[in-house]
Amino acid sequence: MKISVLGCGRWGSFIGWYLVNNGHKVIQWGTAGNYSFDVLKNTKRNEYVELDERIDLTSDLQYAVESSDIIVISISSQALRSFMQRVMQFDVKDKKFVLCMKGIEIDTGKRLSEVMVESGISSDNVAVWVGPGHIQAFTKGYPNCMVIDSSNKELVKFLADNLRGELIRFYYGDDLIGSEIGAAAKNVMGIAAGMLDGGGYTTLKGPLMARGAREVARLIKAMGGNELSAYGLCHLGDYETTLFSEYSNNRSFGEQYVKGVQFKKLAEGVSTAKAMRELGIKYKVDLPITNAIYSILYDKNDPMKELLKLFARSTRKEF
Repeated sequence: MKISVLGCGRWGSFIGWYLVNNGHKVIQWGTAGNYSFDVLKNTKRNEYVELDERIDLTSDLQYAVESSDIIVISISSQALRSFMQRVMQFDVKDKKFVLCMKGIEIDTGKRLSEVMVESGISSDNVAVWVGPGHIQAFTKGYPNCMVIDSSNKELVKFLADNLRGELIRFYYGDDLIGSEIGAAAKNVMGIAAGMLDGGGYTTLKGPLMARGAREVARLIKAMGGNELSAYGLCHLGDYETTLFSEYSNNRSFGEQYVKGVQFKKLAEGVSTAKAMRELGIKYKVDLPITNAIYSILYDKNDPMKELLKLFARSTRKEF
């Protein structure tokens, strides 16, 4: 298939590398003058992958959008709405969009697929690609499992069947709300895990895993999704690569935050914590871990005091 990948940062560049090595024709788009694009263009590699000579690297957005029937978007989740205003200037009729990004729009609490629909794309033409995996492991040949989800079940099957390869086994998703909320929320839990690491309380990541998944399950259910999705690949299945891996940006952000070290990469969990807090209020769902991370990042409360309060709460039933 001919696939355009919009975005050439960490995940975008990996997706291009993965797809071209699975035999697809790939157009990779980035903004001229942006570091991620310029380093690929000028050095033919970045810190994650080499730019395969079969990839058509371009800064012409119209060319990238109109040349392929399948368009993968991998940019900052908070930039999606404004980015789609640019994309919608071109011919997108019958294009299939795959979102390979995890987040919730901070100003509205909207899931990213909802942002796409509000931008003018039919829900039947929108899918999400979520689940565990780190680029550094994939490029060393270590496989993993991920999920394709959409409100269009035929699109789910088509994408999962055609994008799978030796490195990634795709599962068919059947709960778009759960897949998106679970995938976004795991980044908040990743920040909490990093803070526990940085404060010397790594042993508390076990309770964090169990309680975090339950917290997210309650929110998914309240929003109309299947609470069991929180225990699948989109959320709990992604914990190993988020709560424990040295490669996790969100875990690293949390650890460095506690240590007072500036983190220079994107940690989507920062904005997601704010968005999830608002969703908790809207749907009347108790989100203690999320609220603790929000109070640390936005109210500037002491990280370890806030997190350790979670483990000093009154005795209650587990579920």
